[in-house]
Amino acid sequence: MGLKIYNSLSRQLEDFSPLTEGHVSMYSCGPTVYDYIHIGNARTALVTDIIRRYLTYKGYVVKLVQNLTDIDDKIIDRAQTLGTSPSQLARTNGEAYFEDTQRLGIQLADVHPKATEHIPEMIKLIQTLIDKDAAYVVDGSVYYRVNSFSEYGKLSRRKPEDLLAGARVEVDERKEDPRDFDMWKAAKPGEPYWDSPWGCGRPGWHIECSCMAMKHLGETIDIHAGGEDLLFPHHENEIAQSELATGKPFARYWVHVAFLKINGTRMGKSEKNFIFLRDALDKYPSEVIRHFLISAHYRHPLDYNPESLQTSESALRRLNNCLETLKKYDIEEYNSASQDISQADTALLSAIETMQSQFTDAMDTDFNTAQAIGGIFSLVGQVNKSFGTSSGISHQTYSRAYKVLSETCQVLGIYTMNEQDVAGTAEILNPLLELLLEIRQNARNQKDWDTSDKIRDQLKQLNIEIQDTHEGSTWKFRS
Repeated sequence: MGLKIYNSLSRQLEDFSPLTEGHVSMYSCGPTVYDYIHIGNARTALVTDIIRRYLTYKGYVVKLVQNLTDIDDKIIDRAQTLGTSPSQLARTNGEAYFEDTQRLGIQLADVHPKATEHIPEMIKLIQTLIDKDAAYVVDGSVYYRVNSFSEYGKLSRRKPEDLLAGARVEVDERKEDPRDFDMWKAAKPGEPYWDSPWGCGRPGWHIECSCMAMKHLGETIDIHAGGEDLLFPHHENEIAQSELATGKPFARYWVHVAFLKINGTRMGKSEKNFIFLRDALDKYPSEVIRHFLISAHYRHPLDYNPESLQTSESALRRLNNCLETLKKYDIEEYNSASQDISQADTALLSAIETMQSQFTDAMDTDFNTAQAIGGIFSLVGQVNKSFGTSSGISHQTYSRAYKVLSETCQVLGIYTMNEQDVAGTAEILNPLLELLLEIRQNARNQKDWDTSDKIRDQLKQLNIEIQDTHEGSTWKFRS
């Protein structure tokens, strides 16, 4: 059985087939950085992280783009309240976002574009839509004509009469249709603005993601992910403006993550019942929070409560104790002679193969992390039981168990000892690597390819991969 993804567009499981064999382009809507992220926001980021990890585990080359919305009404309003500039607020909260998510073990995307860095692309796309009579200018603002796109509503499956109520649009008599949404907002006194053919202003929210996705991934992307609250109107509007502009499908698979709840109510800043991720991380280990957040299928709501976190903490204690014991056998394997395969070896090797199959089947069925975890802990139980008996299981078999368990757990990010070791030295490692990248870039500028290649190759031997892009060079740990 191959990988199947539940596509929000078709509302059914579909066989996954990327546009380019062996390669996956993936876009995930990132945060609007007007505040710290709460643990509900983190669930969406974590699911994206695990999907990417699993696709890599299956052998795909994945390019993940996750944006930062760094200009928005919420940012402007909060900056005014705090007495700071929108750019400074966005910069501070953007840095906090990366700090918090990396503490949770979420790997950096290949590109983290910012909205304010893509204004020319947004102006170009808006002009394309104006030229196609799909948008119109009123007093320096530009609106998208919803009725110009015959398939509007195909993602949310909402009827035309229901679209207005769901859009939560502001009353604006300048619109031809109340459902029309702004792509460019005319500047107001005291607000940030950029020059455009229609006057000074700033982009609307929806146009930002369309432009950043298409610039870094192309006009059609494989997977577009985000929270279920973005399905309408944000993702619906992305589809409308992108597909009308290009005449091509915008995204082939739409993945939406269900809400995190607290006391049965959706967690969110508007509900004022949220818990900042950084506060949760100060209270619980990162792997405990990860385990909790993936203990239910990503399309199912999950309730945040102390009992669930304690359950995750207890489960991970069992997992870590098992793996740390197995790790000793993994090290000793190289110093021990080959042993005969016993009946107990055969039974445990069969259990290992069963777990691998269960893990793959679960993750291949729309990334069912709950079932994948169940298979992992079933094997943990069998291994722990063997420790308490004179089973005669060989070091090689235990080493095999360690290898398989640790690899699958690392896909989920719930056993990341290597990553933890790195995180402990991050304050030294990150600046050092940035310095090496700067030295290497200087060498490239001077066409000193020997030095450039030597730095790249030496880092590769340390399991650190350099990726050269149009935006510059980045690094990541090789999985």
